[in-house]
Amino acid sequence: MARMWVTYRQLNRGGLRKAQESVRAQFEQAQVMRVYLAHVVPGLLQTEEYTAAALAAVRVEQQVEVDDVAAAVEERMDRQSVLRRAGKRWVFVMEEQVLWYRSVPREVHAGQLRHLLEVMRWPTVSVGIIPVSAIRFRQGVGVWPEHTFTIVDGAEVNVELVSGYLSVTASLEVADYERAWERLSGLAAHGPPAAAIIRRVLAALDSRAVLG
Repeated sequence: MARMWVTYRQLNRGGLRKAQESVRAQFEQAQVMRVYLAHVVPGLLQTEEYTAAALAAVRVEQQVEVDDVAAAVEERMDRQSVLRRAGKRWVFVMEEQVLWYRSVPREVHAGQLRHLLEVMRWPTVSVGIIPVSAIRFRQGVGVWPEHTFTIVDGAEVNVELVSGYLSVTASLEVADYERAWERLSGLAAHGPPAAAIIRRVLAALDSRAVLG
């Protein structure tokens, strides 16, 4: 199948835990996963507190009747064990704005930033940050932010939209996302420069807390 569209209402029909369980196999089987994010910290890199806040918001926004947020959080936290497995590679590129968005309480936000600084040192994980100051105009063409998308082993792309997500397997379309990935990842800072951006956001967050 070249495309598959799943609405969040369909995905969450049986509760948030079942929704989390339904995608686990893909993470278990993937060898190389590349993720671009413009709005939110990726689930694989989230702290337990950040995930709890995010899934509580999902339950409200998607009007999920079943209250199983705690069980869904547990499932997502358990899934993160794939990050430590030898032979796998997890590559994340985030817009700097993701680090600034105040969608969770300050202490949760700060804890999430510290966690990013930790996981980016793991040998199987790469975290790139596209600075807000990045020059996005190259060779006469602008490199614009995109929807959040994930490339799985170069064979499938999952795109997250407001009402659901799209899975693409058609080779020409996957190639389009490969090219988008190259454009976007080429703007990202990695290693110490990426860590410096995270620390700058964390320092600003801490200073605002002191100033009240």
